[in-house]
Amino acid sequence: MDTSMNTHQFNAKMKQKSKRRERKAIWYGLLFTAPAILGFILFTAGPMIASLVLGLTDYSVFKDQISFVGLENFSAMFSGQDEYFYKSLSATFYFVILRVPAVIIISFMIALLLNMNIKARALFRTIIYLPSIVPAVASAMIWLWLLNPDLGLVNTVLEWLHLPTSNWLFSESTVIPSVVLTTLWGIGGTVIIFLAGLAGIPKSYYEAIDVDGGGWFRKLTTITIPMVTPTIFFNAVMTIISSFQVFNEAYILTQGGPNNKSLFYVYYLWKTAFTNTEMGYASALAWVLFIIILFFTFLVFKTSKSWVYYEGEGR
Repeated sequence: MDTSMNTHQFNAKMKQKSKRRERKAIWYGLLFTAPAILGFILFTAGPMIASLVLGLTDYSVFKDQISFVGLENFSAMFSGQDEYFYKSLSATFYFVILRVPAVIIISFMIALLLNMNIKARALFRTIIYLPSIVPAVASAMIWLWLLNPDLGLVNTVLEWLHLPTSNWLFSESTVIPSVVLTTLWGIGGTVIIFLAGLAGIPKSYYEAIDVDGGGWFRKLTTITIPMVTPTIFFNAVMTIISSFQVFNEAYILTQGGPNNKSLFYVYYLWKTAFTNTEMGYASALAWVLFIIILFFTFLVFKTSKSWVYYEGEGR
């Protein structure tokens, strides 16, 4: 009887100690994650909630009173009262449609070349990556000179080769393709991610193709591309998000011109908030952009099951 009582007491003490350890672990976990949680609440969740509230008002910096207007800001956008809303949306969608495939395809091709066993491979990788860390203002000034219709290096070379020149950033028809061209300058980060994906492909797969007598095209279509689809998926999501948020190029290169053809959405949002001081309307614009990005990100995630291959998963 004494033995059973002692065993019961011992088990009870062990359970108490276990509970204390669990509580300690929880408190230590909360303590160490507190900076990240507080940072998220103060600098992400808090401003998002505040912008949602402001988006339902007519808040302006120079107004004495703030009035609740409900969905009037959103109604003004979609009803056509705001003539620049659909212009900025169309310019942004055109930019996204051009840029996303260009970034993915060109980055992947460069990564394939840099993944080959060639001399000075590390040097070439560094050269490709360096432009991505050049300050936006500096690179924009370089592109303004390169694409100048009269004195720019690009048109000078085209004239020397007896090829047709272009007005580039100063023409309504070519301004957005030209802006896309300038953004391809900074694809080094995307290339590096592709290189990491390519490095994870086992060489035995390529050796099996060699044994079967297959060439480079068969290796590319049956091994490389399927094995790199998770990397393509990641880069596609990140490129879509960054393309919808394009701002620097419009602000520095075009200021939305010519004739508002490069009035990208975030640049228009910025002008609404800090030039027109319509903070309430700008907050509503920000939430529309958030929903658009959320929708396209969800769409890519939803369709990924049909084209993204993860090693070890059955098909």
